[in-house]
Amino acid sequence: MEEVTGVGRLKELVRQSRREGRSVGFVPTMGALHEGHVSLVRRARAECSVIVVSIFVNPLQFAAGEDFQRYPRSPEKDARLLAEAGADILYLPDAEQMYPPAFSTSIEVGGVSEGGEGAVRPRHFRGVATVVAKLFQQVDPDAAYFGRKDLQQVAVVSRMVRDLDIPVRIVVGEIIRDADGLALSSRNAYLSPEERLRAAALPRALFEAQRRASRGERDSAVMENGCRTDLERAGLRVDYVEIVDPTTMRHSERIERGNALTAAVRVGKTRLIDNVLLLEE
Repeated sequence: MEEVTGVGRLKELVRQSRREGRSVGFVPTMGALHEGHVSLVRRARAECSVIVVSIFVNPLQFAAGEDFQRYPRSPEKDARLLAEAGADILYLPDAEQMYPPAFSTSIEVGGVSEGGEGAVRPRHFRGVATVVAKLFQQVDPDAAYFGRKDLQQVAVVSRMVRDLDIPVRIVVGEIIRDADGLALSSRNAYLSPEERLRAAALPRALFEAQRRASRGERDSAVMENGCRTDLERAGLRVDYVEIVDPTTMRHSERIERGNALTAAVRVGKTRLIDNVLLLEE
């Protein structure tokens, strides 16, 4: 695996792969990698010839007072995991390279970015869309791989790709969970042992809602209120619980096949998001 910091060398490697007729798969990350990220790399490895993984903690998607400075960073471990998973190129741009002096362009994706995370974290998805668009320009992948845990991010990136005619196929990997059901996340490292136990109430509440849907519940308000109650009884502070169409992120008044139940909670100082699909076959 070659580690690359400059965009010039990255483009040279990608162009060489193109000349050899090889397809390029891309996994953008912010590092502090776990099995969820690794599963995306493995899937890319199975579907593409050359695998590029980026690690860049993007300052544009953090608001003032969020955890940009303390976001987990583990570069040596990350490089080892990626080499073992079959990545070919590890791209490590820095903030000055990504956002040079006088940088003043941003991408705003309307509609899908407005509820959920977009409502709680204003300008977050502007930062996500801007950095992903830049990375797509730099890597020029055939396919890009994202995890379904970040459901709204997937919707935002997919809409941006469609609207701007960016020639990349978006591939969505399933949520990877720990033994107690908690979705793997880099921010899980913030949790104390006691908080880690409480955090497991998040997937439990979502799975219980999934069971209620399978038993016939179709009223979104009833489902959302029940899930919120379960989370609050477990001592979690709820930012939102909402049933949405995962493509448009619009709220669904009635539960239909393919809807997603999304939730964001706070456990101590740590903020966690998760979702489940409803009425899957």
